[in-house]
Amino acid sequence: MSADPCSFSSFTRCVTKHLNLSLHVNFDRHVIKGQVELTVEALEDRFSTLTLDSRDLKIISVRANGQTAKFTMGPKHAFKGTPLEITLPFDLSRGQQVILEVTYETSPSATALQWLSAEQTAGKKQPYLFSQCQAHHCRSMLPCQDSPSIKHTYYAQVSVPKDLVAVMSAMRDGQEVDPQDNNRVVYRFRQPVPMPSYLIAIVVGALESREIGPRSRVWSEKEFVDKAAFEFSETETMLKTAEDLAGPYVWGQYDILVLPPSFPYGGMENPCLTFATPTLLAGDKSLSNVIAHEISHSWTGNLVTNKTWEHFWLNEGHTVYLERMIGRSMESEQFRQFKAMGGWKDLQDSVNTFGANNPLTNLVPSLQDVDPDDAFSSVPYEKGFALLYHLEELMGGPEVFMGFVKSYIQLFAYSSVTSEEWKNYLFTYFKDKVDILNKVDWNAWMFTPGMPPVKPQYDTTLADACITLSKRWIKATNQDLSGFNKNDLKNLSSHQLIEFLSLLLQEASLPLSHVKRMQEVYDLNSFMNSEIRFRWLRLCVRSRWEEAVPMALKMATEQGRMKFTRPLFKEVYNFDKFKDEALQLFLANRGAMHPVTAGLVAKDLKVDASLSTSL
Repeated sequence: MSADPCSFSSFTRCVTKHLNLSLHVNFDRHVIKGQVELTVEALEDRFSTLTLDSRDLKIISVRANGQTAKFTMGPKHAFKGTPLEITLPFDLSRGQQVILEVTYETSPSATALQWLSAEQTAGKKQPYLFSQCQAHHCRSMLPCQDSPSIKHTYYAQVSVPKDLVAVMSAMRDGQEVDPQDNNRVVYRFRQPVPMPSYLIAIVVGALESREIGPRSRVWSEKEFVDKAAFEFSETETMLKTAEDLAGPYVWGQYDILVLPPSFPYGGMENPCLTFATPTLLAGDKSLSNVIAHEISHSWTGNLVTNKTWEHFWLNEGHTVYLERMIGRSMESEQFRQFKAMGGWKDLQDSVNTFGANNPLTNLVPSLQDVDPDDAFSSVPYEKGFALLYHLEELMGGPEVFMGFVKSYIQLFAYSSVTSEEWKNYLFTYFKDKVDILNKVDWNAWMFTPGMPPVKPQYDTTLADACITLSKRWIKATNQDLSGFNKNDLKNLSSHQLIEFLSLLLQEASLPLSHVKRMQEVYDLNSFMNSEIRFRWLRLCVRSRWEEAVPMALKMATEQGRMKFTRPLFKEVYNFDKFKDEALQLFLANRGAMHPVTAGLVAKDLKVDASLSTSL
């Protein structure tokens, strides 16, 4: 197997089978003091040395089966961290296991962790900690074989101050007063299903929960918990729909945790506990596709996992495909088609941002010396979906192709796969249609940058109203502006309003007179749905409406979802008159931002590298 370009760990020579974690969360120093026992199995004879991934960790001691083991730290790499080289005091033969016990402490600047002060939370009384390990940040929280090619179970005990609650990406296994300190509580967790390191997750805060289904609770600060329970009330229906499509849900519990606003992603599919951005709490359930997406990851991503981040499309393309199949079951085939069209537009935006010749727009990019955070975009999601949809059309429609996806999931469950293995199975499953599969331009789809070689013909029924209205605005002269009124939006769903604004954003900017009139008749400033507001404010700033700049900067900083924060900052930065204001606001807020978000916005705004050391 080719090595993982993003990891130092020696996984052709040994594999981790289980982790036993003991974590002590220190909010005063912003560190976790940890002890991890890794059960490691040798894959070769005379095995006596191994490498683990680490990043900014202070390693205190290493023991192997209770005996002291020598260790050294290799040179630090820009984004891969520092290899932890361990020499065992004995040899193992192939198939034997050793328990490595590493005592360590994280750094206050650990990239997996964000420490929020009480002021940065909804409740304003207690601090908060959350982790985000995908893609390669787990190594900053614990030393491990930080590659998605390796799967292990885990057990954890977490000591936190007694007013706080800890939750992890695992089944809850009780709590007790910390025997070392009766001002603290120890929470216990077990994850009996083998999973990759990037899915280890922890949150500590003033959390409450509500039951929302027979196997689901929603967790958040008390300020959000009832709103979240309403927003995510369809969770069980979605889970059942997904099970009908993909097979049984194997993770036991499916809880949702609503994070503070600085969480950088829409959602994160941590097993047993999906993380979700509070920007989903729109009050109209229109953003539940994020939950459908995270639920789908329980099969594609968590059960069947990409072997390296170069094959990330296997996680995301299949998950988008499943998410849209859930939408098809719960709404309609036309709704699925509408969502697929929107996805194609997102793909065009990503290709335009990266450049059509940029190898990071390949479905399967090379990540040799590439930071996976820099490669993140809608390409693996939407180019991946487009390929699967194209194959669905060639192979005989959604039912036929879903049969393949389900069979692929069952065959590769509990393991990690490459694009080659996926493709070989596709040819095996559809052995009667190999002649058709051989006509697919695989090289163009997988290893060529830019847009896919084939654009699927999507059903435009639900998009037509959005297209018609957007064309009216684009073609309108100033005399025509009086012809618009608020009834234009009367029959449009939230999804269609988002699409209408997306279509306008694909054009050169609208005249300022037009966006002012649009506000007059539609009052878009009053819409709180984050997907609508985000697009509307970008449109206003792009048309150089100065009054929108403070609103755009407010949205860029009062939440930290990168999908919103990065384009809003960039849009204001490109408005020459406000370029400095955007920069100053970023520099002032940087300390409170998530480390990954801050680093990427700094690149977007071309902040001098010498300025960009973390505050």
